[in-house]
Amino acid sequence: MLSSTGPDTVGDADWSRAAWQVMQEESAAIAELAGELGIWVAFGSPHRLSGSNRPHNSLYVVSDQGSLVGRYDKRFLSNTEVRFMYTPGTEPLVFEVDGFRFGCALCIEVNFPELFAEYERLDVDCVLASVMVDDAARAVVAQAYGTLYGYWLGYSVPAQFSATAPAGLVAPGGQWIARCDGDGRPGLAIADLDRDAKDADIDMSLRLARPWRRTARAGLYEDRVVHGDPRSDARTAF
Repeated sequence: MLSSTGPDTVGDADWSRAAWQVMQEESAAIAELAGELGIWVAFGSPHRLSGSNRPHNSLYVVSDQGSLVGRYDKRFLSNTEVRFMYTPGTEPLVFEVDGFRFGCALCIEVNFPELFAEYERLDVDCVLASVMVDDAARAVVAQAYGTLYGYWLGYSVPAQFSATAPAGLVAPGGQWIARCDGDGRPGLAIADLDRDAKDADIDMSLRLARPWRRTARAGLYEDRVVHGDPRSDARTAF
């Protein structure tokens, strides 16, 4: 259902058959339990739209008080999704927990680096990426964003899709600092988000690399470019 190249014989999803009332009740139950336990929760569900409009493929974010604080609607849909299933979203979602800023992404969006670059510009500390496939390459791409953009990256997959790429948390600098077993059973990956961590890679990424890359992208090199030098302009001579 989430393939990037869906067959032409697939018809439009019949969302009139979806158990919307059940999904709403389950979502409300998750929010209530989050409030009882005092934890923040991000969980996935289709989000029903009006009339005959297709739903969004979404992540709901619930606070430790049990309140719905935001919803992320998947913007970069797969071929199957956009042709037969969902309405694309249009905006990023950024929410804050205890001074840390979080962004959200869904599944195939890991393969769209512009989305993760956007979250860097929005000054997030961590992006939560929820993925519905067992794809080792996708996990490597997600891991790379910790290096490229200097933030934490939460990588979540269902237990049945964890054989080669289990859920976990990537730190700024690109190292996995917590990971589930990948044995097909439910598990938890737990780690602290610490801006003052003694880890050299995290410190280097947060304190030096991320600020430097922002400076470089802001036009650092423009007044250092040499114009009109034949030794610079000629690119076919030693």
